[in-house]
Amino acid sequence: MARTFTLIQLRYFMEVARLENMRAAAQSLNVTQSTLSAAVSQLENDLSVVLFRRLASRGLRLTDDGKRLLAGARSLLEDAELLHSRVSGEAQGLTGRLRVGIFAPIAPFVAPRLLQGFAEAYPGISLTFIEGTQREVLDSLQRGECEIALMYDLGVGAEFSMQPVERIGAHVILAQDHPLADSGKPLHLAQLQGEPFVLLDQEYSREYFLRLFSSLGLTPNTRYWVSGYETVRSYVAMGLGYSILNRRLDNDMTYTGLPVVRVAIADPVQPIDIVVVHPSDLPMGRKAQAFARFTAGALSGLDG
Repeated sequence: MARTFTLIQLRYFMEVARLENMRAAAQSLNVTQSTLSAAVSQLENDLSVVLFRRLASRGLRLTDDGKRLLAGARSLLEDAELLHSRVSGEAQGLTGRLRVGIFAPIAPFVAPRLLQGFAEAYPGISLTFIEGTQREVLDSLQRGECEIALMYDLGVGAEFSMQPVERIGAHVILAQDHPLADSGKPLHLAQLQGEPFVLLDQEYSREYFLRLFSSLGLTPNTRYWVSGYETVRSYVAMGLGYSILNRRLDNDMTYTGLPVVRVAIADPVQPIDIVVVHPSDLPMGRKAQAFARFTAGALSGLDG
């Protein structure tokens, strides 16, 4: 028996899956809630499946059948967009929206240049970043709010596939008047043993930094647990302690008006990878593939 569902129904379904709320999806699509509900119900009837579980006071959740439909719907809609471009005689480039999750501390360093460069390379794609913690970004991937994500390779489970795009090492930052700041030589972390340590207190990141010490048989004197990257740098610039970070800035000035001094680590410490992540049970669409390729090239020349 031939199936009669439409591309519009699939688009409606994908927006409901993204927002997990019928009213919010209707507002996003600029249609009435009754129209949207009827379209989703018709899609379920035609496919003879239940696509969403209705949870009291908690919105909608995809069923296993819904997840399978979501996997195929993205590819089908991309094929439809490409077919339209070919038939209408338009340039055969990729078009449409692409939502990419991004770990918030990474965003200020890479998001602006990726937005600008990707728009030049793929003018038909409207790219939007969704910022969050590592866990929030992974949850967004599972809910279908974004198709892929850019994040550290920390806390990523087997249900996701990862593609490395950049590797960055760790370095120490010190106040400019610290006795070791102008030595010009890489430091062993043992040389800082006992001094106040300012820890970047982000989920998974903090475990990574603390593991750098434990791998060397050291325990830092953690005095401050700080969630903001720039706040960590400001604490160090004011002489409140030292810290370890990964991403390097183009300049060493902080919000305090004082600089920090970057010093290489002499010990063999583990670097960190920035990766493109997507659910392993879903195919990566053409727009997402284009973003992954572009990002790998764009980030390869950055100073880690």
